[in-house]
Amino acid sequence: MSGAERFEAHDDHEGYDGPPYEDGGHGNEGGGAGPGGPKGPDGTGGDGRAPGPPPRIPPPRAAVEDSGLPLPELEPEADGVALAPLVLSHDVLRSLLGAWALAACSAAETAAVEEHLGRCGACADEALRLRGAVGLLQRPENLDLDPGLRTRVLENCLDRRPPRIPVPEWAAPYDAESARLDALLQDIGDSEWHAPVRLRWFEDGAARNRRTTVAGVIAHLLSVDGLVAVALGLDDPLGLTGGESVVGPAARTEAYWRASHFPPTRTVRRPWREQSHHLVRTASFTGSGAGRLAVSYGDFELPLHDAMLDRAFEIWVHAEDIAEAVDYPYEPPSPRHLHGMIDLAARMLPSALAARRQAGLASPLPPRHLVPAGGPGRSLRLEIEGSGGGEWLIPLDSPGAMGSAAREVAHVALDDVEFCRLAAGHVSPQEAAAGQDGDREAIRDVLFAAAALSRM
Repeated sequence: MSGAERFEAHDDHEGYDGPPYEDGGHGNEGGGAGPGGPKGPDGTGGDGRAPGPPPRIPPPRAAVEDSGLPLPELEPEADGVALAPLVLSHDVLRSLLGAWALAACSAAETAAVEEHLGRCGACADEALRLRGAVGLLQRPENLDLDPGLRTRVLENCLDRRPPRIPVPEWAAPYDAESARLDALLQDIGDSEWHAPVRLRWFEDGAARNRRTTVAGVIAHLLSVDGLVAVALGLDDPLGLTGGESVVGPAARTEAYWRASHFPPTRTVRRPWREQSHHLVRTASFTGSGAGRLAVSYGDFELPLHDAMLDRAFEIWVHAEDIAEAVDYPYEPPSPRHLHGMIDLAARMLPSALAARRQAGLASPLPPRHLVPAGGPGRSLRLEIEGSGGGEWLIPLDSPGAMGSAAREVAHVALDDVEFCRLAAGHVSPQEAAAGQDGDREAIRDVLFAAAALSRM
């Protein structure tokens, strides 16, 4: 039987014994009064029975297009015909600001909100903030600040904003490096002041180290910077009077640590910071002539302009130690300051080489190589690559000899930061990434002399 024939059988109820219909009967017998069947003139079904209850499931609603009635006319939207503006209360308009910032309002709502913003300053400020927040939400990149942002801002400020009292050129590296370290200390938490740090240096042909904390490193810098403070007539952080003997950097540090009743804490930052400010201020007021003032390190002396450069180098090296301990990025000094530090190390190499030779740690000098002070002698060309680099001729025969390109016997090339880490004792001479050419013995002596410049 086809589908049409089955429907006809159901309509005529031939052989149908299924469940009753929704209206309780067995269908619309004879086209009676089902939900959609014809009705008689008295409102009953065509067979005289009363209509049944409405169906549980509403029938489909007829579309207006199928009713035969005319379609309603739409509002004209021709050009130049303005729609009636929405009249909304202040509270409603304020609640629409978020949707407006996300461009989720209708055209009429957008017009009403924007008209309101021209009259209400409070809502205009709120809308501006919401628009800014939407811009942040749509950014694809990470919202975390760049860890190197503070360093770049400081460098930019130090390069562009001159101080009221000009800082001497020889004191500028110390001023810059102490400011960078102070900015790093500002960012670390209380617990990080007790993070372990190892002070590393090279002594007697071997690597040395001393365990301390971040606060202990600042105490070390405070005590050694006191050598410069004493030379400038400032207070000694150790409390030593003028009649007492001046001791070296390592002994001063150990004395400061022993004098503390408790291990150093973050409170040491304040005296170190104040002392660094006093050093720069005093050097600035004293003038350029103060740069020739001698600063005693115990076993040797440096003029003040070299001592300030030496202290800037130490601050940078130990700031990197601190940054490594607290897992914080830290950049090398500016190229011109880095070049000055390398130049100081290169100028100190002949004396360091002579001291190692006297101690029997370097190859002996044959008698025929002895030269008078100021005369040309055998030389090693030290080539430092990078933005802070350059070239230096290192005399090998005597600290008083002059470097001579005509008597060059060896050539060493290193990266600028690599050379500084060698001079700081953070890289051993055997591990230094150095390009070498010429007299191997002379090269070895100079690399070991560079490492010997380091100290605690």
